Amino acid sequence: MSTGPDTAAPGSPAPGETGVPGPEGTEPPKPAKGKKPKSFWKELPLLIGIALILALVIKTFLVQAFSIPSDSMQNTLQQGDRVLVDKLTPWFGSEPERGEVVVFKDPGHWLDGEPTPDPNAVQKVLGWIGLMPSADEKDLIKRVIAVGGDTVECKGTGPVKVNGKALNEKNYVFEGNTPCTVDDQGGQFKVTVPKGKIWVMGDHRQNSLDSRYHQNQPGGGAVPVDNVVGRAFVIAWPPTRWGTLPVPDTFDQPGISQAMSAAPAALGLAGALPIVLWRRRRVAARLDSVPATRVSGGGTAG
Repeated sequence: MSTGPDTAAPGSPAPGETGVPGPEGTEPPKPAKGKKPKSFWKELPLLIGIALILALVIKTFLVQAFSIPSDSMQNTLQQGDRVLVDKLTPWFGSEPERGEVVVFKDPGHWLDGEPTPDPNAVQKVLGWIGLMPSADEKDLIKRVIAVGGDTVECKGTGPVKVNGKALNEKNYVFEGNTPCTVDDQGGQFKVTVPKGKIWVMGDHRQNSLDSRYHQNQPGGGAVPVDNVVGRAFVIAWPPTRWGTLPVPDTFDQPGISQAMSAAPAALGLAGALPIVLWRRRRVAARLDSVPATRVSGGGTAG
């Protein structure tokens, strides 16, 4: 059986297919050759470099891991816990608030006599980029009890008072501890915190060399806000200890903040001032419109 000019014989490739000239006798286009993908091992150094840069940026500006080296924050934090610290909000002007757990740089001689870790080369590199807690930085972790302008005090065994308000610290102070320590080394105190500083205390009150025990040093035991690295907001390791670090409710009680208690009065004064000035102008204008009255002898003006 013969075939027409426009039909292909059974089993033969159609015009335009590979190896068969098109209707005009031209060669069909050859398939484009794709680029050969790079070897994984060649791309690995680039991936590692990007990961290291991202880790360094995160550690510097966002979040950093810290290891708890002592028992001064029990039972909130245990020795060996790893916490994540928020380093972002301070870049936007946020300052430490009462009740927060913060990491701060040694304001001066707080860590004298403490053993210095001796990390190996790998630990130093990983600590530098933030993939593991740094062993070289001299940082401490405590709870903020009072901020600049507050008066904080503790007599006898407690309670601690901030601006005259007693703190209920049962939820975070180590079981069996008293809020204050009866001694003459700093356990009994009454301090007005300077502006730009914070007063910090450990949750394990009888095992914490905190602001109370550095009052004889420059700064009177208060820590400069500029020394604060950031707020610890979560326990990240070990998994059995995972949890957040919220601000206890006792720091939210009415009247504890002098600034907040003074705000209504200040707003009231600011609102009343224009009214007082307006009223005085009206009275002055009214007096100017009344003719002067002569008073003679010992009479009185009506």
